[in-house]
Amino acid sequence: MRYFLLLFALPIQLCAQNFTPEEISQWETRAQQVEIIRDNWGIPHIYGPTDADAVFGMLYAQCEDDFPRIEENYLFSTGQQALSDGEDYIYHDLRARLWMDSTDAIQMYQEAPEWLRDLCDAFADGINYYLHTHPEVEPRWITRFQPWMPFTFSEGSIGGDITRVSTDRLAAFYDKSRMSYEEPKDIVPDHLLAPMGSNGFAVGKRKTTEGKALLLINPHVSFFFRTEQQVVSEEGLNVYGAATWGQFFIYQGFNENCGWMHTSSRADAIDEYLEEVTQGEDGRYYYRYGEEQRLVEQEEVSIPYTDGDQIKEKAFTIYRTHHGPIIGEQDGKWLAFRMMHRPTDALIQDFQRTKAKGYRSFRKTMQTRTNSSNNTVFADSKGHIAYWHGNYIPKRNPSFDYSGYVDGSDPNQDWSGLHELKEMVYLHNPKNGWLQNCNATPYTAAAEGHNPNPEEYATYIAPDKENFRGIEARRILGSIPSYNLDSLIKAANTPRLAAFATLIPDLEAAFESTKPHQDRRIVSAVKLLSSWDHNYSVSSIPQAIAITWAEKVLNMSYGRPSEEVARTSLFDVWIRDYVTAEEKIAMLKETLDELEENFGNWQTPWGLINRYQRLDGEIQPHFDDNRPSMPVAFASAHWGSIAAFAGGTHEGSKKRYGRHGNSFVAAISFGKRLKARAIVTGGQSGDPRSPHFNDQAKAFCNGEFRDVLFYRDEVEAQQEKTYHPGQ
Repeated sequence: MRYFLLLFALPIQLCAQNFTPEEISQWETRAQQVEIIRDNWGIPHIYGPTDADAVFGMLYAQCEDDFPRIEENYLFSTGQQALSDGEDYIYHDLRARLWMDSTDAIQMYQEAPEWLRDLCDAFADGINYYLHTHPEVEPRWITRFQPWMPFTFSEGSIGGDITRVSTDRLAAFYDKSRMSYEEPKDIVPDHLLAPMGSNGFAVGKRKTTEGKALLLINPHVSFFFRTEQQVVSEEGLNVYGAATWGQFFIYQGFNENCGWMHTSSRADAIDEYLEEVTQGEDGRYYYRYGEEQRLVEQEEVSIPYTDGDQIKEKAFTIYRTHHGPIIGEQDGKWLAFRMMHRPTDALIQDFQRTKAKGYRSFRKTMQTRTNSSNNTVFADSKGHIAYWHGNYIPKRNPSFDYSGYVDGSDPNQDWSGLHELKEMVYLHNPKNGWLQNCNATPYTAAAEGHNPNPEEYATYIAPDKENFRGIEARRILGSIPSYNLDSLIKAANTPRLAAFATLIPDLEAAFESTKPHQDRRIVSAVKLLSSWDHNYSVSSIPQAIAITWAEKVLNMSYGRPSEEVARTSLFDVWIRDYVTAEEKIAMLKETLDELEENFGNWQTPWGLINRYQRLDGEIQPHFDDNRPSMPVAFASAHWGSIAAFAGGTHEGSKKRYGRHGNSFVAAISFGKRLKARAIVTGGQSGDPRSPHFNDQAKAFCNGEFRDVLFYRDEVEAQQEKTYHPGQ
């Protein structure tokens, strides 16, 4: 039996590892070569002779700002949550084990190019040196970081493809004593449910007043999920942007030559195969593949977990076909999950793009094809702009439908390699001068008449639907004759909630068809909504009514799916066709009752309801109506809000508090000397005692950006402190 992450399957009292004098001496020597300058916002600018030296300082600085988030990410990726947090996380760790354990990761590390091993060594050394110099920090479990760990967390996206595997489904399959798993009925398409998303805008030099390409980086992720840093070496590294906690590369950002923004993609990079499995006379399992009966691979593993002050184990027999690990059952068949699993190549692409020298150089990194869950919006200092829809896309027979479960017994429905970069949906310097993606179809990424032709691509390459943010982005980008940095930032803060241009007329029609109304509040509310310009503001009363009402009606419509809905992400179809006029008016009455009950008046401005609050540095935040908070005008991306702020009420609260949306947002003007502005949620530090815990909150809530300090003379002019790691 192989033990999952055997290196950690030790009694708790033996887990802590002392660092040797030789290690400490090496770290101290390297630390003297690395300089960290914190600017007046607390943002670290790290300088080192080599890329590895800079990475050492990069991870040390991340630990200073929020070590718990680094450990959290590696507890998840290395499958040690059950060791840290107990039995409830066994199936989270089993899910990780289906693809990799420490033995696999160590082998990948050992076989990686020397330069990549150097970076991984520096990653581990930077964190371990922080732990050595901060003995007061008590990790939840990981007391020593290892250089193979990045191979378990090779992509910087917010959850990774593995999170699409249900741990409940795993538990039902691998533990027969548990209740069977039932797939949720009336599943709403992902593109309708997700309140998150991202925006990327790129404007070519001919469309700008200064003749310089512009880029907007606007990921919508969980607040505080990434950290802002600049990392510089004498080996050509000089990159600025957002790094996912615990990773040694900037995930979304820019260097002096170019910049890139990733938006979540629906390009189909994953398939779930239904396997016809039978048990042979030898007691082993076989699955049908064409005319063959192939042996199901099986492996005995044990997942360790803490129970009080003891470590216990739970044993499993896990199964795989050539399609991937078995993650459950469906309709009497086993379900195999196939996704990208190329950690070494992913790390190579992630780091090499940070040193790209322009369009051609960046395009070369894209040839690695390991950015499995994201699109890429790009701009460079020569004025090029580009867009790639997806990056890792398996080749399939286009005559089959891959949007649901796939027949694993049919070889014709199997993967046949990967699509080349030139075969993916792609735009380069469209003549209209701009392009965008807001998690919508690539076939409307540019102005009408300048887009890729969907008839030239298989459906699975770009199944993405349209959404209201995409509609609004095209309207805004097409309406500005010439751009500069200020107008790009203004576009990123466009206040229009495009969804309500459709939803409010539908409510008006319902109002007219259900007269007479005895509730005078409804009459007044409809008048307010009819005169509303659909723009958000903290003082808007109709915005508060509209969003509360639309959420109620949309939730009601979710229980009434239809084939038509699957063809659109514009949920006005749901509201228009699957909720009656009487129900829409009833939901409006319920909205007014709720606002009255919670706030004393149904005519309550949006800013009194929608709030930003950061009380502490906990990874799972809590909120309190009796504690200070700030009003926020912008709303969920659901409603077409370009700047996104989404969340909701929480236990004991009546106000809404944001948890995801705008996080690190940057606007960049490229040229001989770039200019950039940025803002993050709250502040750089996760420590409530730090002056940089919440110093950007007011600007964030107001949609204001600060200047980015990119060049060393700028950084030194605004420095707060300069030091070596360990000081």
